[in-house]
Amino acid sequence: MNTPRLLIIGLGSIGERHLRCAQRLGRFAVTCFDINTTLRDAVAVRYGIAETYDSLEQAIAAAPAAAVICVPAHLHVAIATQLADRGIHLLIEKPLSTSQAGIGQLQSLVQQRRIVAGVGYVIRANPTLTAMREVILEGRFGRPVELVAMAGQDFPFYRPAYRDTYYRDRATGGGAIQDALTHLVNAGEWLVGPIDRVAADARHAVVPGVDVEDTVHVLARHGEITACYSLNQYQAPNEFTITVVCQRGTLRFELHENRWRWMVEPGNTWHDEAGAPIERDDLFATQLHTFCDAIERRSPLLCTLDEGAQTLRVNLAILKSLETAGWVSTAAS
Repeated sequence: MNTPRLLIIGLGSIGERHLRCAQRLGRFAVTCFDINTTLRDAVAVRYGIAETYDSLEQAIAAAPAAAVICVPAHLHVAIATQLADRGIHLLIEKPLSTSQAGIGQLQSLVQQRRIVAGVGYVIRANPTLTAMREVILEGRFGRPVELVAMAGQDFPFYRPAYRDTYYRDRATGGGAIQDALTHLVNAGEWLVGPIDRVAADARHAVVPGVDVEDTVHVLARHGEITACYSLNQYQAPNEFTITVVCQRGTLRFELHENRWRWMVEPGNTWHDEAGAPIERDDLFATQLHTFCDAIERRSPLLCTLDEGAQTLRVNLAILKSLETAGWVSTAAS
């Protein structure tokens, strides 16, 4: 039986990571396209990719079974729509888009063509967060009542080329809200359900060479569950923490410590549930593995198109709240 072909569209750092992980996984024959010929040829040589394309039309005409879309976010929906119309399964990098334009049409096409379409919120592939989520869903500590999510890192240290990427402009998916906070938001929704309204504050404080926000604070409601999200892109510690307070105990996921913890008695100590050692590529490989399983109807996607569209509505509501200085419903975003 022929190995299905996977097309990687966009070969920046995230596209190259997907390509590398797809090769490691071995469930696809990997092909690629990027409008930057020099970059495309260099990546093809580096990873021994025999099949590359000079245009998106040529890549689509080659009829890949599936594609990973890794171009800037404002281009996601237009490209995904072309692919969906040809029956190509989709994994779209986060965020799904920078606006609501075309989302409904894409969702309809995915249903009509009976294809698999997911959004690349890779934190859902983390087994430690998954373990904590299972405990929440089981109700072991009772009903969730509050969520507190905090993250920060020295963004220029980890992404030194940020000035020359989509990050410098909100219109292409840049800024802390669409680029980084969206991971926290999507993880929070995965744990306790969708956000229905937000109030936000954000500003550019430190990161040099750009004007987009690098500091964000958001109050949110997941139905009856109160929540707050906080992120900056200049602190020295590289940390990512989500705390869920339930009726009969508190749970905390610490990505930087690769563990989740719980406490039920005041004044007591945390009970730690350590995760197995994991590298960043492991998460992307797991995400692609699950995507392939979903294509073969073996298991569900980690993040569906509809779930990605919900997080997009939150992103847009946060941006609108900055303009209105008040609460904004995600339904109105």
